Amino acid sequence: MERIATAAPDSLDVAARVLNAGGVVVIPTDTVYGLAAHPSFPDAVERLSAIKGRAAKKPIALLAADAASIAQFGAAVPEALAKRWPGALTVVVAAADGRATEGFRIPDHAWTRELLRRCGGVLRVTSANLSGRRPATDAPQALADVGLSADLVVDDGVSPGGVPSTVVRVAADGSYEILREGAVTI
Repeated sequence: MERIATAAPDSLDVAARVLNAGGVVVIPTDTVYGLAAHPSFPDAVERLSAIKGRAAKKPIALLAADAASIAQFGAAVPEALAKRWPGALTVVVAAADGRATEGFRIPDHAWTRELLRRCGGVLRVTSANLSGRRPATDAPQALADVGLSADLVVDDGVSPGGVPSTVVRVAADGSYEILREGAVTI
């Protein structure tokens, strides 16, 4: 396991190289630290779930660099919710096939959005903590909980939000259901 600060000149290159090779990386976000894997590597996503101690079938949201990155999934996010981005709101919507759902969030963290761009626009990300424990709000906490099993820990100090994102599911009729209360009030 390697540790690097976001202030290091090559931090984005190092993190993107690890993720684009199928690694698992602890990353900072605007809410709490996340445990990230590239969605093109199912083994990395499975490893992410195993590191966290999470059921493999439990969905993992996609952090996205921007709205165009979400559009590639054919997902339609209501404008009223999309106005909350970038920010601490995860929106669960039907994907292009109408049957599957995906959770999307655009973080309000410039370093992380640039990393997402360098990884094709999206990464699977869950909070960097063991299931059932409090989410990590700094790199040492993430390192102690899950970081030793990751390939890289990226340190950006204390997360400014300190609270996980709010998760909202959008039903077919356009109504909202709050799945998890978090940093954003709806």
